[in-house]
Amino acid sequence: MPAALPPVRSSPAPWPEALAGTPAVAVIETALARGRLSHSLLLTGSDLSLLEQVALGIADRLLNVPESSAPFPPAQHPDCHELRPAGKMRQISADATRTLIGKVQVSATVSPRKVAILHEADRMNVYAANIFLKTLEEPPANTTLLLLTTKPYSLLPTIRSRVLQFRFPLAAQMAGIDGWAAWITDYQAWLSQLEMGVADRKAVAESVFGVYGLVARFSALLDFATAEAWKREKERVTVELDEDEEAARETGIANGIRARMFAEIAGATRSFALPRLCEGDETSRRNLAAAIARLEQSAGLLRVNLNESAALEHFLLFSLRLWSRR
Repeated sequence: MPAALPPVRSSPAPWPEALAGTPAVAVIETALARGRLSHSLLLTGSDLSLLEQVALGIADRLLNVPESSAPFPPAQHPDCHELRPAGKMRQISADATRTLIGKVQVSATVSPRKVAILHEADRMNVYAANIFLKTLEEPPANTTLLLLTTKPYSLLPTIRSRVLQFRFPLAAQMAGIDGWAAWITDYQAWLSQLEMGVADRKAVAESVFGVYGLVARFSALLDFATAEAWKREKERVTVELDEDEEAARETGIANGIRARMFAEIAGATRSFALPRLCEGDETSRRNLAAAIARLEQSAGLLRVNLNESAALEHFLLFSLRLWSRR
């Protein structure tokens, strides 16, 4: 029985809706059309899922060209090679990096070019980073290297200096998570209650209970969103993953969603304070600056393995003291 033919692709995969028409996408499209795209790109932003969509969009446009012998979706393309963090420590090892480099040094299979996507490039250990640096210094012919990271300054400066960097904004809203919009509304209502005053014991108790209610709902929403995203990811994966690889990918998905949720909390805090800032309220200005600084500190603690419930509680208890009128 003859092998099934790959699907016919009449047009490239669309860019993420949140990025349609943005300057970064316009620059990339122009460079692709002129055949002048750099051999090494660093894609940065707060949303790993968004960065992955951009990387696959670039790969699609580089690989599925008229000169290709057959079209493939980028994630299943034989000339598109991906490397992700693995193991309990979620690192990119030297051996895995050598394997990726070996793949891109071999001639392409069906396309004139090859693409390598390095997910969460900041997870390279020092040996892997130095190995990859040598590849950046002498890139393989007809190969495009795409590095994805939410923490570009965790990369070696020598790596950053050899890639063309594009930063992509956070997606507009996380509308796909049922209950998240209600969480944001309740968070802002909680801030409003604090500003009205928590002078008596009942108000204090309600405000504290509000903290732990928001924390519990946040964790439930994060778990739900991660489970749904992981389900979609497993449907996309074409290779068998071991337990450590599955755990690493699922953790990466959770971290990306969590980062977006914390970023939207920052946006909701600014929206709450904006009317007061427009009235020239200097106290609100100071409070907003302090709140955002504490939220960034709490988000930073997530990178040293503090769980999201503790980090959010840390921020909300600080906010309780900050915004309360006594």
